[in-house]
Amino acid sequence: MPDFRVIVIDDEKIVGQMIKVAMEPEGYTVETFLNAEPAFARLREEKFDVVITDLKMKGTDGMDVLRTIKTAYPDIKVIMITAFASLDSAVEAMKSKVDGFFAKPVKIKELKECVRKLLTPAEPG
Repeated sequence: MPDFRVIVIDDEKIVGQMIKVAMEPEGYTVETFLNAEPAFARLREEKFDVVITDLKMKGTDGMDVLRTIKTAYPDIKVIMITAFASLDSAVEAMKSKVDGFFAKPVKIKELKECVRKLLTPAEPG
């Protein structure tokens, strides 16, 4: 399996750590950030494949992260996680081209499956 790179942005440190611990044994390199600005700085330095971001955070929220990534880095897949899932937030995220949307507490198995599918090339045909 190729080494895919993942950024997790969540203002709850434990969430980022949990995702990192779950995904690194699967062959992913995972870097965690408590807010968007240092994550954006890291994206300018190196290529990443997936950004997993919380929806509600102080400062730059998940919708801003989603829009920034889709504009500046259109090849990066974005997955949004939130403890405040609502139909309105899900619809807004879908309109902004989010690649995955999960309510907290996140089921790690489902999150890993979503990431795997996003990074698996489509079969020709």
